[in-house]
Amino acid sequence: MDAPPVIAVVGPTGSGKSDLAVNLALALDGEVINADAMQFYRGMDIGTAKMTVAERRGVPHHLLDILDVTQEASVSDFQQQARDAIADIHGRGKRAILAGGSGLYVRAALDVLEFPGTDPLLRRRLEAELADQGTAAMLARLRAVDPVSAERLSDDRRIIRALEVHELTGRPFSSFMPRREYYQPAIQVGLSVDREVLRERLAARVHRMVEAGMLAEVRRLDAQGLRSGKTASRALGYAQFLRVVDGLSTVSDAAEETIVATRQFARRQLTWFRADPRISWLDWQDPDLNSKASELCR
Repeated sequence: MDAPPVIAVVGPTGSGKSDLAVNLALALDGEVINADAMQFYRGMDIGTAKMTVAERRGVPHHLLDILDVTQEASVSDFQQQARDAIADIHGRGKRAILAGGSGLYVRAALDVLEFPGTDPLLRRRLEAELADQGTAAMLARLRAVDPVSAERLSDDRRIIRALEVHELTGRPFSSFMPRREYYQPAIQVGLSVDREVLRERLAARVHRMVEAGMLAEVRRLDAQGLRSGKTASRALGYAQFLRVVDGLSTVSDAAEETIVATRQFARRQLTWFRADPRISWLDWQDPDLNSKASELCR
């Protein structure tokens, strides 16, 4: 018997993805796989609005709390971990439900998407050549082997990466771009929001985080090496509250900056997910949301 389609619950931050995923799991005998990159981190609970054990209501959750704040999140590592989790869940006769707003991570789990390797020695040689010859020369070299990437890229880091991939694989970097083609059968449920209501909801959520002890959480994680973590240190709220720890900002200012940054992030998420025609959108405030989503996924 074929495995059922993977379910993915997507949408902007604050739209209720985690709650819907739990409700779907309870209705369909499923288990949830986290696809929010910042919820990979142990101790980053308040600032990421991570569900408490009680809020998970007995539903098993996978890929939560798998990294220390000093470790870097990797989309290619996540791809393998998520696919392993999906196979395990389906192998036990359950439904796998992916939930999260990190668009590239969702694509990595669901779509045909290759991640070419890296070679530190080759990278250093290319960086030395960049320093010696300049951006224009490296871009000209890229244009000769991968005109599509050369047209799209302008910053040094990505030009070097494109040249590295070509030297390593013999293929143009552009050939590794994702296609909207499922790796295995999937159903994506998107939560369609009222943008003005979401703006207010996100502001209220940040204020609740402050009241719940966001500053104390950031101080504790700072002692565990938060600043040295390339991914974790840039997380919404954490970067802003590290300035409070340093005496460079107030709690009130950090909260306002976090609200602005979170609203901007939600807009980018909506743009990303709206571009995918395979997503079935449901109204986040529909009183029948859970039953409609369940019906879509049965």
